Amino acid sequence: MTRTRCDRTPAWAQLQAAYQASGKDFDLRDAFAADPQRFAQFSQAAPLVFADLSKNRIDTATQELLFQLARETGLLAHRDAMFAGEVINTTEQREVWHTLLRAPADATTASAHEAQALAQVHGTLDAMLAFAESVRADGAITDIVNIGIGGSDLGPQMAVLALDAFAGTGKRLHFVSNVDGHELASTLAHLKASSTLFLVASKTFTTIETMTNAQSAKRWFATQGGSDIARHFAALTTNVAAANDFGITTTFGFWDWVGGRYSLWSAIGLPLAIAIGADGFREFLAGAHAMDQHFRSAPLEENLPVRLGLLDVWYRNFHGFTSRSIAPYHSALRRLPAYLQQLEMESNGKRVDASGAALPFGTSPVLWGESGTNGQHAYFQMLHQGTDVVPVEFVAVKKARHTLGAHHPLLLANVLAQAQALMVGKADAGGHKHFPGNRPSTFLLLDDLTPASLGALIALQEHRVFVSGALWGINSFDQWGVELGKVLAKDIAPRLDSGDTTGLDGSTAGLLGMLRD
Repeated sequence: MTRTRCDRTPAWAQLQAAYQASGKDFDLRDAFAADPQRFAQFSQAAPLVFADLSKNRIDTATQELLFQLARETGLLAHRDAMFAGEVINTTEQREVWHTLLRAPADATTASAHEAQALAQVHGTLDAMLAFAESVRADGAITDIVNIGIGGSDLGPQMAVLALDAFAGTGKRLHFVSNVDGHELASTLAHLKASSTLFLVASKTFTTIETMTNAQSAKRWFATQGGSDIARHFAALTTNVAAANDFGITTTFGFWDWVGGRYSLWSAIGLPLAIAIGADGFREFLAGAHAMDQHFRSAPLEENLPVRLGLLDVWYRNFHGFTSRSIAPYHSALRRLPAYLQQLEMESNGKRVDASGAALPFGTSPVLWGESGTNGQHAYFQMLHQGTDVVPVEFVAVKKARHTLGAHHPLLLANVLAQAQALMVGKADAGGHKHFPGNRPSTFLLLDDLTPASLGALIALQEHRVFVSGALWGINSFDQWGVELGKVLAKDIAPRLDSGDTTGLDGSTAGLLGMLRD
């Protein structure tokens, strides 16, 4: 498989020329006035997700150049290599096969290796879902505490909150990730050992934050009179021996080819399976698989993950937009911005390409946001009238799952109005009430927030990140940037006891001394 970095293609130079000729002065209001069919041309349906891209600074000619860029970089071959289970995570020599986690058991496989891996996936899935159903049926268990961090926390927590309308067992789910003991202590203060199940989520069973919290939970369990560790603790890990040493006998593993931020579809999704049940979890996987098939087979011109990823490159590298705001207008999706932060910034926050060469252009934008309408009363002032242009990605849901009649139409009116206001603006000679407008946004619409549509939405975002990373020529599937601080923390931790500052820089030594006083 041959990959060509985006800036080394003919299309890149053509896009630079197009930006200078018309892109930098592109005005959305003029574009809509000139083309009554713009909405139809720049919107499309994908599995369970409708996307309106028409309020973005792009025209047909630019979009065609971006499709050309995708072809010249070898995007399609790189995509096919991922689905085939080739080793595209080259720094760790691993496959990138999270799509296999949501493939049906009878899916057609291209090799004996893939068939064997798919069988293992469904063996683990069946066992995990059977355990989830047993927990749901166990009246003695009222609270489930998931102890994990990063992908072992953000994904399950986001999805459990998003699909709360489908949780019908009365179980309370709690998520503890931070090594700050205040988080665990405040959670445990409301629980009883006899009715609590702890899920310890760590692939290696060595993650320091997770294991510190797990050991503290174990001590709390004992001091509260708990004695049956095997009944009240389960592990989501590949290190079965370490889990057994801890006292855990119920374990569900996953594979090296599952990255943490892509692991929600694996045993890491156990909290979600407990919340919505086995059938709901299978629907969640099916929605993601439908988006996988779309990404894998739709022509570039009709391929929503491709179109979104290309738009991200256009904005980051030509317009120079350094961030993107995520605005889900559904309170159940309030953790979606945090989830997408890890997905995109941990994947594509890289300064070198896959060969280790320094990049001469920007990569991942900063992702940030809040659920609407809360965000309107916090940071939308800056979006509308600030000096920086920040593309916004709105997420809306057509149907409500509550009976408070007036609320949902008002919510939908607000999301439509904000997208409109960003684009059209408002003139004011005095300046203070002037809205410049021409501020771009994407609008993602779900008919209903269900396990299937959430699965499709998340898979869409995964593949969109893949596309931009592929064009930039980077490895989107390692995360070495999180390691250095962890290593240094192991050195500093004993110094807080000893006071030894040998070899430390002046600032760290000074702060360490203040923390010991």
